[in-house]
Amino acid sequence: MTTYLVTGASGHLGRLAAETLLDAKAGTVIAATRDPSKLGALATKGAELRRADFDDPASLTSAFAGVDRLLLVSTDALDKPGRRLAQHRNAIAAAAKGGVKHVVYTSAPAARPLARGGILDDHYWTEQALAASSLDWTILRNHIYAEISLMGLPHAIATGQLFTATGTGGRSYVTRDDCARTAAGALLKAKGRVILDVTGPEPVTQNELAKLVSTLTGKPITHIPVSGPDLANGLAAAGLPPLLVEALVDFDVDAAQGFHAIVTPVVKDFSGRAPTALADFLAANRAALKAAA
Repeated sequence: MTTYLVTGASGHLGRLAAETLLDAKAGTVIAATRDPSKLGALATKGAELRRADFDDPASLTSAFAGVDRLLLVSTDALDKPGRRLAQHRNAIAAAAKGGVKHVVYTSAPAARPLARGGILDDHYWTEQALAASSLDWTILRNHIYAEISLMGLPHAIATGQLFTATGTGGRSYVTRDDCARTAAGALLKAKGRVILDVTGPEPVTQNELAKLVSTLTGKPITHIPVSGPDLANGLAAAGLPPLLVEALVDFDVDAAQGFHAIVTPVVKDFSGRAPTALADFLAANRAALKAAA
C-alpha cells in the first residue's frame, strides 16, 4: 500500500486534497500540520495525523518517515523575506533524506527569479531546489484563484470602479477546490519530473469580469486600467502589507503580459472533472456580491 502525506492539511487546499485521497481509498493517508489537534475531522475520516513544522527540520524528518508520495503545499509564511523559501527547502531536504519517491508542489504561474525577492522568487527557487534534488516531482503552477477575485470586488461594487494593472490581459481563474482535487490526483498518478499549469477553462479579462459582476449585482462597474506603480500606491494607501502589495502588482503585470491567459487540460486530467468557469463561481457567490452592493 502506498503512503501519501499532505502538508498544510489544516488549510482549505490541503484539507480538501486529503479528503479526496481518503475518498479514493488508494492507500494510507497522512495529514500533517503544525498543530495536529486541528485535524480531528480528517482523523475521523481515516487519516493518520502527524506534526510537521516547516521551521523545525527535525519535525519534518519524523513526519515524512515511511512516506512514498508527498503533497507539499506552499506555506503562507510571508511575514519575513526568505522565511517561506527556507521552509520549502527544509521540506525538500527532509523528503529526500526520508526516501520519499515523488513530491507534488503547489507553485505559481510564471515563477521566476526576482532580484528583490517575493512570492514568485520563492516559488522559482523552490522549483530549483526540487530540480537539484534526487526526487521525482510534479510542479503544479496554480493560476489565480477565483476566490481572489472576491477580494477586490466589494470595493469595485461600492465605487463602480475596478482598478487593475492587467490591461487587456486575460486570466484563467481556477477555484481552490479544483486545485485541491488536481493536486490529489497528481499525488495518486503523476510520474517523472514535470511542470504543469493548473488553469480554469478560459481566460477572462477584467473588462469581462466587470461586466459579469455588473450583471450579477445590478451595479454598473467599469474597469479602470492603471500602471503597476499606480496600483501599488493605491493598494498601499488602502493599508495592504508591502509583500501582499508586491505580489498583487506582480500578478497584474504578468496578466497584462499574457502569462495568465494559458489554458490547459490539467484539472480534468488529474481530477476527472472539468474546471469551474469564473462566471459559474461568481454566480454561486452571488449572495456575497449582492451583500457588498
